[in-house]
Amino acid sequence: MKRILPIGIQDFPDIRERGFVYVDKTVRIHELLTGSGKAFFLSRPRRFGKSLLCSTLGAIFEGRRELFGEVAGYPALAINSLEWEWKKHPVIRIDLNGGNYENNGIAALLDTLKSELRTQAEKQGIALIEESPSSQFKYLIRKACEKTGEKTVVIIDEYDKPLLETIDNLEENKKIKAELKGFYGILKSSDPYLRFLLLTGVTKFSQVSVFSDLNQLSDLTLNSNYADLCGWTEEEVLQNFEPEITAIAKEKGIERGEYLESLRRYYNGYRFSDKVLKVYNPFGLLQHFESGGKFQPYWYETGTPTFLIKLITEQKIDIANLSNMRVKYENFQKYDVENMEALPVLYQNGYLTISDYDEEEEEFVLDYPNMEVRSSFAKSILDSWTKPPMKR
Repeated sequence: MKRILPIGIQDFPDIRERGFVYVDKTVRIHELLTGSGKAFFLSRPRRFGKSLLCSTLGAIFEGRRELFGEVAGYPALAINSLEWEWKKHPVIRIDLNGGNYENNGIAALLDTLKSELRTQAEKQGIALIEESPSSQFKYLIRKACEKTGEKTVVIIDEYDKPLLETIDNLEENKKIKAELKGFYGILKSSDPYLRFLLLTGVTKFSQVSVFSDLNQLSDLTLNSNYADLCGWTEEEVLQNFEPEITAIAKEKGIERGEYLESLRRYYNGYRFSDKVLKVYNPFGLLQHFESGGKFQPYWYETGTPTFLIKLITEQKIDIANLSNMRVKYENFQKYDVENMEALPVLYQNGYLTISDYDEEEEEFVLDYPNMEVRSSFAKSILDSWTKPPMKR
């Protein structure tokens, strides 16, 4: 019987209850939850499992241990046998991925914030006050803690989506930035009520107050201990997808080793720290297995932001010679809409990755992660440059 793969499914309870294949990340998650600190930020490219990580964390803090035991014929996950309190906390999950910010700007942000807060308040059985989203957010965090007697967990997914989608509209972008500064800014004063805080996104905007005001926020983005928190290592792929690997190699009539080498060249190669550890993009690999082994740019075809092409053009980046580009560590910390550097942005968006690290110079060496990105990215850039202008 063909196994069901979780393509595009980012809800952890759904994956476990319906018997989808799940690559167990709970050892790394347990290390995060039992280590130092309680407030974290993680940046990863799109379609790398950030939303699934958020959903998994939500289930852990909601005390849903049954999801981590034997479910739907699948074995228990690692955290089930590790020391953990399994105490139920109020969990507030804000997802900013759904708003149409490119067309509706600040109005879309306000609508999204109000809708997300209303949903989370209903989940906690709390009636929100009629004030600004920032005031409602602060009220909700405190009341959830007071109502349950347990500190609140806050998880914000795609925190930067409104900023990324309005990069080409500075007026709306400034309005959004001001609103988000106030919204995220309340997290510092809410610290006494917080048990855990995670923000995920693609980029780290330096002028959003969460990174200046909330100075206890630990950035996991380049932390070697969590380089495989999202994405799948070679070992994880071999452990979890042996049936698909065996079936496709047999169907194609090629040796298993030859097929695995093709997989590595096309979908592996992402590296997120100075540690030499590479991971596969989950979305592309799942699509490949589901298709019966067709090598296509599945991840790339989910969309290239137009602002990246504009940035490359304005900064005259030579896309034919992007190998061995060197970037200082501090340049990964300087994201400002009005002064963006193309190479770090290309890295954060998944079009370049770390190929080496020069410890003496504190420089990262960047290159294309794999064949999927190398061929597809260059083609799309060239197509955009050679496309005839639209007639008016």
